[in-house]
Amino acid sequence: MNDIATPVTGKKPSAEELALIKKFLSDTTLFLGPDPEIMQNHDLMPRDDQEEASIAQVSDSHTIAKIRDRIQSGCDEGYEMVEQMGAAPGAKWGDVITGVYSASGDLAIASAGGVLIFSALVHHPIKFIIKNWMNDPTVGVREGDGFIHNDSRYGNVHNTDQSMILPIFHEGKLVCWVASTVHEGENGAIEPGGMPSMAESPSDEGLKMSPFKVVENYEIKRDILTFLQNSVREPKLQYEDMKVKLFACLRIKQRIQETLDTDGPAALVSTLRLTMENVRAEVKRRISEWPDMSVRTYIIQDSTLRENCVVKINCKLTKTGDRLIFDFRGSAPEFTNRPTNTIVAGLKGMLAQVFLCYVWPDLPRGQAAFAPIEVITDPHSIVNCSYDAPNSQSLMSIFTGFTAGQHAVAKFLYSCPEKYTKVHAPTFNMINTFIWGGVSQHGETLGNLCADLNGMGAGATVDRDGEHALAPIFATMADIGEQELNEEDVPFLQLVSKKMTRDAVAPGKYRGGQGYTMIVATKDSEQWGFMTTCQGAKIPPLQGLFGGYACGAYPLSKVKGVDVYDVLQNEPHKFKHSIEEIMNERPFEGASYTTHHMGMGFEISKRGELFMISQGAGAGYGDLLERDPAGVIRDIEEGLISPDVAERLYKVRFDRATLAINYEATDAARSEERQARKRRGVPYAEFIKRWNKPAPPEHLMYFGCWGDDVAKLYMGSQHDYREANAPKPNYMRHPKDVRIEELEQRLAALGALEDEKQ
Repeated sequence: MNDIATPVTGKKPSAEELALIKKFLSDTTLFLGPDPEIMQNHDLMPRDDQEEASIAQVSDSHTIAKIRDRIQSGCDEGYEMVEQMGAAPGAKWGDVITGVYSASGDLAIASAGGVLIFSALVHHPIKFIIKNWMNDPTVGVREGDGFIHNDSRYGNVHNTDQSMILPIFHEGKLVCWVASTVHEGENGAIEPGGMPSMAESPSDEGLKMSPFKVVENYEIKRDILTFLQNSVREPKLQYEDMKVKLFACLRIKQRIQETLDTDGPAALVSTLRLTMENVRAEVKRRISEWPDMSVRTYIIQDSTLRENCVVKINCKLTKTGDRLIFDFRGSAPEFTNRPTNTIVAGLKGMLAQVFLCYVWPDLPRGQAAFAPIEVITDPHSIVNCSYDAPNSQSLMSIFTGFTAGQHAVAKFLYSCPEKYTKVHAPTFNMINTFIWGGVSQHGETLGNLCADLNGMGAGATVDRDGEHALAPIFATMADIGEQELNEEDVPFLQLVSKKMTRDAVAPGKYRGGQGYTMIVATKDSEQWGFMTTCQGAKIPPLQGLFGGYACGAYPLSKVKGVDVYDVLQNEPHKFKHSIEEIMNERPFEGASYTTHHMGMGFEISKRGELFMISQGAGAGYGDLLERDPAGVIRDIEEGLISPDVAERLYKVRFDRATLAINYEATDAARSEERQARKRRGVPYAEFIKRWNKPAPPEHLMYFGCWGDDVAKLYMGSQHDYREANAPKPNYMRHPKDVRIEELEQRLAALGALEDEKQ
């Protein structure tokens, strides 16, 4: 027999040899990419020896409560510093958070205001630092150091958010970490403003900062700062907000030092650990009170921000004992060259906000509130994308994932004996705002966004209407901001701002909170443009609750070929203050009027051209026929709904001139509609036969599972699909190529017709 074919059994390596091999592999690692072990885990780290000893020494509940309140106040103080001094629009209107983390990296206490999603995300980069830099001789972690980070693949929402992270030592021993995170906006991406919908790979998404050291001896390193400034469109913004975040962290450090001086390190360490453990235990106790059952729901995305299509976010929520499991299997495959994907940590962060804002707002804000809750996804799906997929528009998937979770959780709460907040229909979930960029009237290159994304309409509750333009789902205590202040820095005006949008409401026994109109026009720059990064122009991005309706669909509208500033100066009566009037009446002769899906790539605008969108409404709650007629009339009086729509939807009868309600006629109309519902109804088995189809329609560009078969994910047509556990590329054609092909086909058809005539 050939000796080569004879297997050779080598000597088993010794312990010393194995250690040498391990050291060689560690020392020659080519790239420290995102760590799956860190990124897939959102639970608390086990107690370490320092925590065990501290809890044995200090565990008195009064001491713990006192120190927790002191640290909470320090976090709030740091938050206020960033909000008051930050340069980014996001800093000014509360897209900020500060927090204190345990020595092992878990978020124990976060500021009362700000973006709660970070509570389930910023612990990831800290754990990366602990694992990779703590004992690295070329980096290290020492007192006075500070680390910066923004790459969502290492733990964040998207690349517009930048975190400053400081370790806190006491007598040479690490006791905790502090961090401050701000939505900075501009980050050098392919489009200004930091959230490029045109990105086709991670390389198009601007700065991608894995956690690295940028501060030594509490001073920003100027060489690294210069590199970062050189990588973005707004170098002054980059510098100022790095300093602001650093000094906010130093203020929190000061409050922690005061605690160390008065109560000692054991009290601090014990407080952080017990706060997290007590919250985690309380969450499991509350879950155990819910009924054991499963709820299925889904939300549809209607575009990739570059083309219309149907993208499914599939959710099954199951509760058994004290286990709560979100199962997102069956959601659309990841888009290989579209940025609407999210890493699973981002999805978990938004689901954490469901609980911290809308279910258990009484709990301390931190990582522990979501720690015991389980999440299941398909690999390489739109809610658990791969390292190589772009995700700068992850908000599209984490926001619709949030709504799927909020919609499902509400059905559990309805049957729960003890509630900590009211049962709540979904809040609007899209960032309907303008992102802008270019050269300002002051000659500066800028790129960022308007604060109107913080004006999302609130969903209705079990006993009242939703509030108008209340807050974004990601920061319930954020602010909309003052547009007049923004106009001092940017060369455009909001000609209509904060006007409620008529007939865009979500009806129900209690209606959703309304959104408002935004009409903008460039004025003082020839190098300025806008983009939008949201969905919902074809299919509403949320669902109503218990018979309530979803919101309307909100397209982007444009008026080109007009200088509205000339109109305002010479013929002001022609200007209308609503999208409805402008698009229906078309008051500007010779102008072009178009509508567009809500994902508009960056587009240079000419002076006086109108770009018009509406913020969305929250979902309705309960049967429309049970709405108090007086509430319907109030909505008419407030301009939220037109008389024709009110009468058609709510079956209310009233005098059009006086708005006096005819209660007898209303009761008769509603009784007639209830009988009509019965006549339209069919037995469930018959309904299912008509409703269920074996596959998506041939004409529909559909992504995700169809029906309950979560093992099969469609990728654009009924003939193109993948097995859920067998990822493969899912490329979208360039919209320009699609358009060219359409025009070529039309030209060919015209040519053939001309040949027939000859």
